[in-house]
Amino acid sequence: MTQVQELPRTFEEFNEQRKASFIRVKDFKQAGNRIVGYLCSYTPLEIIDAAGASSVALCGTSDEVIPEAERVLPANLCPLIKSTYGFAYSQKCPFTYFSDMIIGETTCDGKKKMFELLGELKPVHVLHLPQSRERAYEREGWREECRLLKERLEELYGITITDDDLREAARRRNRLRAAQLKMFELQAQQPPVMGGVELMSTMFAGTFNFDLENFTAQVEQKAADRQIAYEAGERPVGADAKRILITGCPVGGVINKIGRTIENNGGTVVCMDDCSGERTCRMMVDAEADDILGAIADRYLDINCSVMTPNDGRMDNTLAMCEKYHVDGVIESVLTACHTFNVESAKMQSAVEAAGIPYMKIETDYSAGDQGQIDTRIAAFIETL
Repeated sequence: MTQVQELPRTFEEFNEQRKASFIRVKDFKQAGNRIVGYLCSYTPLEIIDAAGASSVALCGTSDEVIPEAERVLPANLCPLIKSTYGFAYSQKCPFTYFSDMIIGETTCDGKKKMFELLGELKPVHVLHLPQSRERAYEREGWREECRLLKERLEELYGITITDDDLREAARRRNRLRAAQLKMFELQAQQPPVMGGVELMSTMFAGTFNFDLENFTAQVEQKAADRQIAYEAGERPVGADAKRILITGCPVGGVINKIGRTIENNGGTVVCMDDCSGERTCRMMVDAEADDILGAIADRYLDINCSVMTPNDGRMDNTLAMCEKYHVDGVIESVLTACHTFNVESAKMQSAVEAAGIPYMKIETDYSAGDQGQIDTRIAAFIETL
């Protein structure tokens, strides 16, 4: 029977669990288990699951190793890219160190060139992502990319991945997505069921958990427990807290920097609209489709990311979430040198403000150098709501 563990309530608790998992990963690998690292929501995790491997997210979320990364990479590069490479280059991340293979993707120029350098340190397989979904050959090409990944994993582990393996993997992933979606949807209540840092830390915890079913059970249990406590009268968030939706780049490296600051200034994060947020959890795989590999490929290609052009679906989704979660304001977090999100932020601002919702963009990195400025800006923004 799966033992349900307690998920973190704060980012500090998340960091402690992350440290503990660093100790476990060596034992996990030495016990003969398979580990595959990945860096993007476009990575078709069902194919990794079907290979009997555990997937771990390797996106760097700290400025700790950026000075080492800058020995090789240019300084004026996205902090996520530099942090990811820095952890591999310095061998300070056991997830990277013990991964059998790392799966990259051509989402942006910086990442795809970084993968060439990363390939000198670890085996890397790069998925060639289309830049759009409008032309038939782009979907056909992406399905072929998924097939090539399946073959690469079969070759790596000396196995055969069957359609039944893929279907079972899809069912397990769909169950996790349903559990995560239930967690997100708790926040639609007024006031929300939990604080934003707890919500973000809970979701982020799944990126370093080797046991998919265990993490799914944790999320299901936490959602049930929070709802029961709420119905019993527990109100961790005040009714007057301003309801904020965070959109933009992945929030992993700025949970405290932006999320905590929102909470400290009279706001609360009711939803994350980044690539690991509610909008991707709603996307299920049709596990009963005749072409199961095609169904998996279609599910991932439909993710709305700023690397796609056009990408109007992202703005439409954000507006729908603003209504669903009774949002008072939108804060867009853009990592320095992330050109696709930075350029697209103009369209996001226009869409949000046209709907009568206040909007603010924060361009930042993983350092603490601009924390004071961010504190001031967020406090002023929330004060106006």
